[in-house]
Amino acid sequence: MSELLALGISHKTAPVALRERIALTETEARRFTTALLEGPEVREAVAISTCNRTELYLVVGDPVVAEGSVLAAMATQGGIRPTELAGIAYAPRNCDAARQLFRVTSGLESMIVGENEVQGQVKRSYEQALDNGTSGPLTNRLFTAALQTGKRVRTETAIAGSRLSISSVAVDLARDAVGDLRDREVLVIGAGETSDLTATALAERGVRTIHVANRHADRARSMAQRVGGRVVGLDALPHELRTADIVVSSTSSPHSIVGAEELAAVVEMRDEPLLLIDLAVPRDIDPDCGELDGVSLYDMDDLQEVVANNLRVRESEREAADAIVEDEIKRFAGWLGHLEVRPTIAALRRRGDEIAEQVVAENAGRWESASPRDLARIDALSKAIVSRLLHEPTMRLKSSAGHGRMKALAELFGLDETDMEPETADDAAVVQHPRHP
Repeated sequence: MSELLALGISHKTAPVALRERIALTETEARRFTTALLEGPEVREAVAISTCNRTELYLVVGDPVVAEGSVLAAMATQGGIRPTELAGIAYAPRNCDAARQLFRVTSGLESMIVGENEVQGQVKRSYEQALDNGTSGPLTNRLFTAALQTGKRVRTETAIAGSRLSISSVAVDLARDAVGDLRDREVLVIGAGETSDLTATALAERGVRTIHVANRHADRARSMAQRVGGRVVGLDALPHELRTADIVVSSTSSPHSIVGAEELAAVVEMRDEPLLLIDLAVPRDIDPDCGELDGVSLYDMDDLQEVVANNLRVRESEREAADAIVEDEIKRFAGWLGHLEVRPTIAALRRRGDEIAEQVVAENAGRWESASPRDLARIDALSKAIVSRLLHEPTMRLKSSAGHGRMKALAELFGLDETDMEPETADDAAVVQHPRHP
């Protein structure tokens, strides 16, 4: 039988120094999930990697074996010991795994509860898996349901009404650190979604001088135009760091953009303090930069402390969001139970039909004088007996399916478990939704 397994770490279980080791770029996620499917245990795989979490949603045969092998692969990918990763990773299964994804997509597991960006991040991760061919019938249904859950939570509750985000918290932190932002010169490194939102929030707070540095000039130019800023090249960073009051960095680079030695040379030529805010995982700014005189450095872990001290989500909205998640979990559990029990029921009925046909065949010599019509009646009667006999077990299995009950049934009736796997072709036709609104 196939089971759903989630494996991951987040800001709740690991510091940024460890999260950045496990983080996956889009290319790495494609390569990693493809490699997992080459093993015997993993049948479907979708990876989600953001600044606050790296999670894998897997369809596996033996969840115990799969958990061990995938954790080892993640540790190898991050260059850490498997025991170190095992101590901080979580590994819910089946409906508990679905609940984790539903809560993530709804923003209930975010650093800033209810934030909107995670819905798009989950959607993009799923679409990447679809394009890469590593998703399948079960993960297709899982992510479809998760995205629907996130939409319901944001539509039916006010949990996202505060419009807080990592970007807005970063800007608040900058204002608290340096005071009025209107006369400050800000350098934004990166032109992705987080950088774009941060630059927009800065402009809304009155910042007039915003410089945007990015590897791709076209994207940086588009962002700069929206916030009234200007584009600078990454090769101009030393000059920009000499004049900037605030630097906000959020790129997908696997290596540091701002190194401690390079910044030390720049700081010697500065008279004013420099505020660095690193919103990237892996981090863009060498942590040693924070040890330099006149430099203040904040990373995602520091923002988490700010959020914990300042953000209070109304308990009624959290409870309403939790209720929606549990409602959707019931729907998914019903589908999952049906998916699991259908092959067992089919195998049970095939077994019953085989026995009936065998008995009829063994007694064929006793009905030499029977007409074709009589033989048809005998065949129909044998099938009716099988159907009547299996009706009650079938109904009970549908109403309270479980791995233990199905395994016991397989043993009692001598069913071959290889015949009890989900009919993936049929299931895929039901649950395949390649794109979402």
